[in-house]
Formats: sequence, structure tokens, C-alpha cells
Amino acid sequence: MAAPVISRSRVIDAPASTIFDLLADPAAHARFDGSGTVRSVAGYSQRLVLGAKFAMNMRIMLPYRITNTVVELEEGRRIAWRHFGGHIWRYELEPVDGGTKVTETFDGTTSHAPWLLSLMGVEKKHPLAMEATLERLAAAATSATSKGPSSS
Repeated sequence: MAAPVISRSRVIDAPASTIFDLLADPAAHARFDGSGTVRSVAGYSQRLVLGAKFAMNMRIMLPYRITNTVVELEEGRRIAWRHFGGHIWRYELEPVDGGTKVTETFDGTTSHAPWLLSLMGVEKKHPLAMEATLERLAAAATSATSKGPSSS
């Protein structure tokens, strides 16, 4: 069974540094999560660095906690994390006319159970959640930008 790779992109009218600051702050993740599953950071809430482990309080039918490890990080350009399931959530930022192109990718190719991803319906659910996430991320980044440098 082929594991899914799902991506969505959006141009956000904000500098890459502002967007990256939100992505690198686990306490901000619930603010822009479009899936409705991320509730809050659990414990570690410092700026993410390569190799950092951070836990999130989640809810899909029942509450649970999941620990992630940052597996890719290029300041202002790319950040990705993985949890025990093996799949990766990645955000890539590219300065473009009009702001920053942000691409969110769910990479299931490293999943330990690709059949489970299919059973969970990620191919259908994740694209919609990603579009909502990018919309919420745009609102958060635009808000941060309009408040000026002291807000980041």
C-alpha cells in the first residue's frame, strides 16, 4: 500500500520570519490548527530547534497527548516534526511577490503503518484541514505583522 504525501500551499501576506516564529512556537500551534485536533502544548513550550521533543494535547474523539520530534529545521525556511507513527508534518516557506508561499505537507512515506493512514481517511480529511490551517496561519501571521516587531 502506497503511503500518501499530501500538500497544500498558500501565499501569506507576511514575512517568512513572522510565519516561521509561529511554526517554531509549539504554544501557538492550537491557534492555527485547522484540523480541530490540537488543543494545547503540554510541557515544553520553548522555541523549537532541531531534535527538540515537544508534546501536544490532542483530541480525536477522546483526549490524548502526542510527543513530536523536530526532524528538519532551516531557520525561516523549513520545519518538520514526526511522532511515534513515523509520518512527518512539514512546513516550507518561500519568499514570493506578495508575501511568503507556505506549503504544508503530510508525508506518510515514513509511516510505520501506512494502512492505518488509509483506514483513518487522511487522503480525504487532511487536504481540508491543511487549507483551514493555512487560512488560520495567515490570519495569525497577518495579525502579528500588523502589531509590529514587538509582537514577534
